[in-house]
Amino acid sequence: MPIREQYDEIVRCNRCGFCQVACPIFRATGQEAGVARGRIAMLRALIEGRATWSKDLEDPLFACLLCGACTGNCFPAVATADLIIAARTEYLGKVGRKPLHRMLFDHMLPYPTRVRLAGHAAGLGKRTKVSKAAKALGLLRCFGRDFEQSEEIIERFPSHAFREISKPGEFPGEGESLRIGYFVGCGTDVMCPQAGEAALRLLRQIGKIVTVLDNCCCGLPPHCYGEKVSAQRLAEKNLAQLSSKPLDLIVTDCSSCAAFLKKYPTLFPVNDIRHQTSMRLVPKLRDLLEVATLPVQPFLHKGERVSVTYHDSCHAVRGQGLSSNPRKLLKSLKGVEYRELPEADWCCGGAGSYALSHYDLSQRVLDRKIENVAKTGAQILATSCPACIIQLSYGVRKHQLPVRVCHFSEVLTSALE
Repeated sequence: MPIREQYDEIVRCNRCGFCQVACPIFRATGQEAGVARGRIAMLRALIEGRATWSKDLEDPLFACLLCGACTGNCFPAVATADLIIAARTEYLGKVGRKPLHRMLFDHMLPYPTRVRLAGHAAGLGKRTKVSKAAKALGLLRCFGRDFEQSEEIIERFPSHAFREISKPGEFPGEGESLRIGYFVGCGTDVMCPQAGEAALRLLRQIGKIVTVLDNCCCGLPPHCYGEKVSAQRLAEKNLAQLSSKPLDLIVTDCSSCAAFLKKYPTLFPVNDIRHQTSMRLVPKLRDLLEVATLPVQPFLHKGERVSVTYHDSCHAVRGQGLSSNPRKLLKSLKGVEYRELPEADWCCGGAGSYALSHYDLSQRVLDRKIENVAKTGAQILATSCPACIIQLSYGVRKHQLPVRVCHFSEVLTSALE
């Protein structure tokens, strides 16, 4: 929908400024242009002809984390993130797509094998120091304005991907009847295979049969960048995969994937067959946070009691309203002392590939998060999104905290021992 057609939603902003309190970017910069009120004023100016579409809009449009905290603190609940995404789509249509996005969204993300190969190539570059040489020569800038700095966020790449070990197919479970499809996110597959193994273990406790799906990227990355057509293509490919199997539940351990999969119907017109297919699938979709249960075995960590805190992924707490169940489970684990994280629902600054173009902002948001982690004194920091795991792991390394960052599923399965 063109931004002009969303004028009625835009003018619902009463410019009260309550979004300032919740916005991580505003709290980091103090600039009006970085808060929802300022961004909405910019969109209104575009519609009313007081501003024009140009490359000067790129930073104001793409510096938003899309965390949704502003809407949660907004009395009329203006959906700023959705408006920004719509504006990004229009911006790309008027100013043009980036070649890097075309390569990534159209020629890599639809093909999981290519994503895994890219991960192995990046890992090889890290191990052989080729990436450092490329950085010194300035060859990495084509991947993003701040890629040279953000390249350090990932310390090392896993030696294998999750679906190279647990290949797509059926796994017998201990449950009585449920047929569960495990939707594997790109981050879990390539960057956090240990989280995937823990999630599969949990799902096999719940389901009679668990099918590791051969799905592709959920489509959230292109959607966030305003690449609507690319997001639709990825969704269409996944819909064909998910609707072809007799599944009772479709579960993913990536809260970002879960939130976006549940939004599939909004990607297509209501009279589109893809809308109807996605509407039939939505009732089956679950975040692992919704279905996880207490493990059969107590949590074990070298026989000692361990302290755990929890970071709310934006796509879990605001995207799906999931907050209480992970805390309830963590508090119930024998051998675990749960410690609440101050500002647990504040974005960590990861936001997918945000650091590639806004490294400094990303780090300022991260520093605030890590300061709060340090206050808990916890030994383990759990969350439900691979992008958060990568960002938070970098934060604890940078601040030299003795904290293990892991997926929620790893704690529940005692995988950390």
